[in-house]
Amino acid sequence: MIYLLTGSNIGDAASNLLQASQQIQLQIGEVIARSSLYKTSPWGTIQQDDFLNQVLCVQTVYSPDDVMQRLLQIEQQMGRVRSVKNAPRIIDIDVLFYNNDVYSSSLVTIPHPLLHERKFVLQPLSELAPDLMHPVLHKTIRQLLAECTDTGLVEKM
Repeated sequence: MIYLLTGSNIGDAASNLLQASQQIQLQIGEVIARSSLYKTSPWGTIQQDDFLNQVLCVQTVYSPDDVMQRLLQIEQQMGRVRSVKNAPRIIDIDVLFYNNDVYSSSLVTIPHPLLHERKFVLQPLSELAPDLMHPVLHKTIRQLLAECTDTGLVEKM
């Protein structure tokens, strides 16, 4: 079981998240659950439009690196262009958790190293898995959300 965060702030963001979810279903595995959509402030210093974000719970047979390669392919197929870090994007897909594994390669680090600092990740994740235990920090998603100091906008749509 993996948890993915999808985000978009270019074009029809809701449609972009739906298209990403459909491609994930086709190329990675069955989407078991979806959080609500959340309107969120952009992360970082670049002035840009708010994002729509959603967390997906997906069952997959692929390895973490295979999942990440497929996600990068989906982003590219949807028109994502990587330029400046944290720039506006048509689609962004991050691996948050892969089972209870702790894993790192040149492609992906699991769990996502910054998820505990980002309310826009924790809020939708807590909707799906509030009692999920972070395998490194040894706290539940509910606890991490309660302790998170991120003050950015995270509004359920």
